[in-house]
Amino acid sequence: MGERYDVVVVGGGAAGLSGALALGRARRSVLVVDGGEPRNAPAAEMHNYLGRDGTPPGELLAAGRAEVVGYGGEVVSGEVVSAAREGDGFTVSLADGRTVAARRLLVTTGLVDDLPDVPGLREQWGHGVLHCPYCHGWEVRDQAIGILATSPMSMHQALMWRQWSADVTLFVHGQAEPTDEEWEQLAARGVSVVVGEVTAVESDGDRLTGVRLASGQVVARDALVVAPTFTARSAVLESLGLPVEPVEAMGTVVGHAVPSTPVGSTDVPGVWVAGNVTDLMAQVIGAAAAGLKAGAGINGELIMEETRLAVAARRAASSAEIQVGAPAGAGAR
Repeated sequence: MGERYDVVVVGGGAAGLSGALALGRARRSVLVVDGGEPRNAPAAEMHNYLGRDGTPPGELLAAGRAEVVGYGGEVVSGEVVSAAREGDGFTVSLADGRTVAARRLLVTTGLVDDLPDVPGLREQWGHGVLHCPYCHGWEVRDQAIGILATSPMSMHQALMWRQWSADVTLFVHGQAEPTDEEWEQLAARGVSVVVGEVTAVESDGDRLTGVRLASGQVVARDALVVAPTFTARSAVLESLGLPVEPVEAMGTVVGHAVPSTPVGSTDVPGVWVAGNVTDLMAQVIGAAAAGLKAGAGINGELIMEETRLAVAARRAASSAEIQVGAPAGAGAR
């Protein structure tokens, strides 16, 4: 931890480990600092990762850490609380007082899913309470699915989840009722609508069983879909002067993220990002791909920096040789 690394990666999820792997294979010194709080920890499996569909998230991370270490990288547990510019690099501060120096930073701290305040909902998150049909739709196919309206996007969710089941119910839950056009669309697709506030999510042990309304009625459901607010874990980036910005989808603000270029560079030179901290909608395979792109971009940037320094050193050496070899009293050209 006392060394100066080419790159410190803040966050050891799919994006961070993928970036570290690319950098390790490029013979860079890399340190990954991981807080141990992966976003997808509640999920039993991850999906749509070609060749690893159905793999438990923890298993993928364990394999990734082993690969990074195999190429000479280091992975340590810890929480990075801030980072600061120091000379031509950065000093990274951990919560336990440790510090480490880096020439470049790759921040892959992910996001937090802020869920509606409905009793029983958080306890079922990642099991009976879901948000992404591409992540979980197949697992609840043909089951009784509820959509908890939390924004205008809930109408879109209801129509989307209808692809996986013919038994879909939209719970309006205090949101604006569907427009005439939306009522027609829902009716045409066979989606039921329940107007009224949802007061609790009912479950039997680990299994979700229904949705309780303010009237006391319980509507039996096997799964409930919600749209969380996605909030980037941005404290480290904000300490470097990179604020979060609102992200919209279909005209609705769905969360906040740190903007970046397509390859992951930011407005602060030397600071790169990848994964959900900058792309709220990225699934695991997309986050891993973004980490690879950022890692390659960082390596390319370091190569150009080292080339500039080598050219400057060569010119200085040539100038010194000329000075040494010049006749007494002669000026060097």
